[in-house]
Amino acid sequence: MYKLLLVDDERLILEGISQVVDWGRAGTELVGTAWNGIEALVKIEELNPEIVITDISMPGLDGLGLVQKCSERFPDVKFVMLTGYKDFDYACIAMQNGVKHYLLKPCNENQIHDALVELVAELDEQKSRGEFVNSMKQRLQKVLPHVKEQFLKEWISNKTYGSQDLEYYQELFGIELNDKTVRLLLFRLEGSYEYEQLFALQNIAQDVLQETLLSATIGGHLLILLEDEGNTVQNSPLLKRIAEVREVFCKFYKMDVIIAISDADLMIHSRRLYRQTLQCLNHRFYLEAGGLITGSDIPSDELSGRNDIELDEEHICLLIKSGDQNTVELELERLFNLLADERLDINVTRSYVLQLYSAMIRLAVPDERNSFTSGLAELAEIRTLGGLKAYVKEAAVRLTAMYDRHFSSRQSLIVDKMFKIIAEDYKNAELSLSSVAAEMLYMNPDYLGKIFKKITGEKFSNYVTNYRIAKASEHILRSGDVRVFELAEMFGFGGNAQYFSQVFKKVTGQTPTDFMKPPQAN
Repeated sequence: MYKLLLVDDERLILEGISQVVDWGRAGTELVGTAWNGIEALVKIEELNPEIVITDISMPGLDGLGLVQKCSERFPDVKFVMLTGYKDFDYACIAMQNGVKHYLLKPCNENQIHDALVELVAELDEQKSRGEFVNSMKQRLQKVLPHVKEQFLKEWISNKTYGSQDLEYYQELFGIELNDKTVRLLLFRLEGSYEYEQLFALQNIAQDVLQETLLSATIGGHLLILLEDEGNTVQNSPLLKRIAEVREVFCKFYKMDVIIAISDADLMIHSRRLYRQTLQCLNHRFYLEAGGLITGSDIPSDELSGRNDIELDEEHICLLIKSGDQNTVELELERLFNLLADERLDINVTRSYVLQLYSAMIRLAVPDERNSFTSGLAELAEIRTLGGLKAYVKEAAVRLTAMYDRHFSSRQSLIVDKMFKIIAEDYKNAELSLSSVAAEMLYMNPDYLGKIFKKITGEKFSNYVTNYRIAKASEHILRSGDVRVFELAEMFGFGGNAQYFSQVFKKVTGQTPTDFMKPPQAN
């Protein structure tokens, strides 16, 4: 029903129309009347009607004046104008202010009804369009974080992107990028970690770092693009917020984080800033566990002393942790081909391989780490690139198999925890994958859903539904006759008896009522 206000200075007309028109049949509800335009403005502000039927000729503020004022203050209100023949020119002016409907006096209830039906249809269509637009906006909002993350990944790695691409994406994202001075933060978890912990770090950082423009997980790191505050790093409040991110994460996961922060520069130069943060992380050997590294911490000769080859050892580590041996071998083949093509100084090439192998060592479980560490000395004695490749590949295969066993075991533990949450909270209609993810400390719902499906072979929502129906069936068998709406309320269907019945029949093959009936004797 759309709320309607009726305005006319003639009492008989006002009362007559109020009583003879079947407002509900026209899809409207008469919420008030007014004697003139001034009183109508007060009522419109008070009652928020969608439709106003008003006479044109009224003392004080006439209908035309009312339309003009409402076009400024209440532009969504629709008008039906009542006019005498002599006022037809005024009706034309009203139409110029957006009024599409007018009735020539005298008019009967059928004419008013027909005009309202037409107007209600317009409002329904307008509402439908608005809901469609809002739905599309909501869908865009859901995928936008993924688009932003993918853009940042491609931007810092794709040299073909330029200022025109920035203009397009900043319009899509609703943020200014092209002329901004930015910094990059690169976070790396110390030691062995799971991918969901990297997601957790990303969520914490986005909560704490107010200047964040974009973020992405890339190569086993968390990369965050920040708007620069115009301060030097040493004097920036940013350092305090970075320390807070590290503190919150360490509190939850009992592991440390090392952070590299770039210089400030325009967004167009952010690829250089990204390389700088990678060089900062490579300097971690000289630091204690955890910490913050800036470009000023690195000697100038180290910044400019060798060609840039991005072996992306963290990506290799991520592939190893996924347990996919074939993909690991293919990626190592690609990296060693890159080293072969570059023909760098032998010592430089060896340092890249040692850097890659050192990153892999950190993935080994403590009991087996020593056997991999001893391989560093053996690598130092190998004199050919082919020999280095064979040694690193063999170690990667062993680690991948090790991680495949560990990863499956850990996923089972995660699903066991999800089972426990479901068992404790299945009566709550708000139980969802997102709410479970929140209880499990910043875990990503999509990732959690994939783990659940992989271990159980069933979608989370289907499992919860079947669990609820099983519990409801047990309750029926124990209690006998029970009302369906009570079951819907008790077992997580929010009191929606019809939906509960539909789901119950789909799962059990019977309606709740049939299920309650005692079996017939033969």
